[in-house]
Amino acid sequence: MGTELLDAVALSRLADLKLRARTVVEGALAGLHRSPHHGASVEFAEHKEYSPGDEVRRIDWKAYGKFDKYYIKRYEEETELRGYLVIDCSASMGYAGKGVSKLAYATYLAAALAYLMLRQQDQAGLVAFAETLRAYLPPRSRSGHLGDLLDALGALEAKGKTDLPRAMAYVSDVARRRSLIVLFSDLLETGYEAVHLLRGLKARRHDVVLFHVLDSDELTLPFEGPTEFEGMEDDERLVADPEVVRAQYLAEITRFTEGCKRGCAEGDVEYHLCDTARPPSAVLLDFLRARGRGRR
Repeated sequence: MGTELLDAVALSRLADLKLRARTVVEGALAGLHRSPHHGASVEFAEHKEYSPGDEVRRIDWKAYGKFDKYYIKRYEEETELRGYLVIDCSASMGYAGKGVSKLAYATYLAAALAYLMLRQQDQAGLVAFAETLRAYLPPRSRSGHLGDLLDALGALEAKGKTDLPRAMAYVSDVARRRSLIVLFSDLLETGYEAVHLLRGLKARRHDVVLFHVLDSDELTLPFEGPTEFEGMEDDERLVADPEVVRAQYLAEITRFTEGCKRGCAEGDVEYHLCDTARPPSAVLLDFLRARGRGRR
């Protein structure tokens, strides 16, 4: 990765969420354009090369300007891409080790996706949840909608417990047409149940993506000496020596993340593990490359 990719802590120092979103997008696109496999569109898999007999009105002229080839954008029900950014705002998402919180990291990624989608004149919406619905903005592409989305993202707070089944039921109800559904969550209270619910959305022909957001501390357990661990969604406390439990813990967290990844793959749900120590642009670049390869 190039040195121009800012980590989440550096992004947090930028003036506002719009600038952070644009910086994440520009960093990802810079990496994408260096790749032999281009495809900057969020939904580039919805394109195919023009061939005789295709309707000329369906030519994507922006794609022509970028790649010097004629591409046809294939629309579902004669409309643009409709996306729902679904964000877990439960208390566990408030954890921040040496960097920003998992919720802040998720909002940077979601803001970048919204910025990219609206720049393409696609529709982006927001569903934020914990034990209840925290925020909902229906997908739109009108002028000013990005500002509304960024304001809503910036106001989110990590508190309460997770009720992912309720959130997924809500998304299933509002996403009547085939949509891109992107979930940002640590899955700590839901785990494989979440994967099952996402697979259910995929079975309904939605394009489903999971950004599994975990703090670097949760992935590495870097602590030394007797440490008190406190539950963020309950009152449980546990004192343990990380040196004693680290090997078992790392095996368990690997089993957990690999199990989620495998369950997603089996249900054709796109999975991205997001370590908060990694630049958000690098995660977005992985996502765009998957789109460019026609990952569905």
